Amino acid sequence: MGKPAKNESSATKHKKPKPEAPKTARGIALEAVVRIERDGAYANLLLQQMLQNSPLETRDRGFVTELVYGSTRMKRACDYLVDRFIADPPPVEARAALRLGAYQLVFLGTPPHAAVNDTVAATPHKFRGLVNAVLRKVIGAPVTYPTDAIALSYPDWLFDLFIAQFGDEDGRRMMAAMNEPAEVVERDDGYRQDRSSQMVSALVTGTRIADICAAPGGKSTAIASAQRAGAFESDDVAGSEPFVAASDRRLSRARLVASNTGRLDVDNVTTVVADGRFLPYRPGSFDTVLVDAPCTGLGALRRRADARWRIGAEDAERLSSLQVELVLAAQDLVAVGGEIIYSVCTITDAESLDVGKRLAELAPGLEPVDDFPEGWERHGVGARLLPDAHNDGMAVIRFRKT
Repeated sequence: MGKPAKNESSATKHKKPKPEAPKTARGIALEAVVRIERDGAYANLLLQQMLQNSPLETRDRGFVTELVYGSTRMKRACDYLVDRFIADPPPVEARAALRLGAYQLVFLGTPPHAAVNDTVAATPHKFRGLVNAVLRKVIGAPVTYPTDAIALSYPDWLFDLFIAQFGDEDGRRMMAAMNEPAEVVERDDGYRQDRSSQMVSALVTGTRIADICAAPGGKSTAIASAQRAGAFESDDVAGSEPFVAASDRRLSRARLVASNTGRLDVDNVTTVVADGRFLPYRPGSFDTVLVDAPCTGLGALRRRADARWRIGAEDAERLSSLQVELVLAAQDLVAVGGEIIYSVCTITDAESLDVGKRLAELAPGLEPVDDFPEGWERHGVGARLLPDAHNDGMAVIRFRKT
């Protein structure tokens, strides 16, 4: 075989690749949904990273967020709407495009020509025919669902749990509320934090505070700012400098706390990398310990779009054991007469009522405090906030060390 001509080889060698076309809002949303579905990426972390590196305008960034979060929350309903017209499960890229298209058509009310044509344009070429044909069938089909769990887009076990725990009317109301976009709330210092988390922070008082599951630092910085403003002080250490000892067991998460305290210019927060069950502090060092414990997050599903699909029925029991361990560890850190504030962004009895019962047996030196501001609903020995237009769901218990 002869060698290629010199000019042909040179042309091939120096041929420049075609520049990639700029990604549209739907193109970025499609990539995000594929990575969430295929790679198990966390929606909030992935989307933040993708939008930071995107040239999209503010309005288009908001549209991407709505598409990704909304179609992820409502994926069971969206998948049912398109699966009526598909014989076999589609590849992940086609599934993501169909889900985005169905979400726009049925839940966003996007004009059909834009929902279909622009979604098809963002789809890989080999799946465009399928996506176009199926979405056009969705346009003319009645919107009906075989079960209420599918209509509200919840796993069966979670739908049944909410109905059993809160009753039919309230359970459905809360599930519907958590299908709505989260309200963006900005504190006076510019930090974005939901109202319910701010209400938890407001329960924490004292000069010497430990926040033992602190990342990303929203509650630590809120408490530290209140300290600096002179909102409260501890009588037994009057005159001492107020501080918050914020800790998290992962270095990456502790760095988030340090980053936020630096950005907000809060200088009375010390960040430590440590497991909340094995902290390097002397016994009785703190007036108050905040245990904002790891939990299922089932009260914050509007903000954590993919959580309902990650959490299993057994996770609440598993996490409740960790929650009890963290409170027992906090008991050693707090001074006599001081408080422990236990909080979780969930509304399951396993992570609220049951935790209170187990601690009553294991920690008789912790006395529940029946003192909650307006807005909190009493629940067992603690209180809670139910998901509605303004709050994530939260459960808290206040303890005083005797």
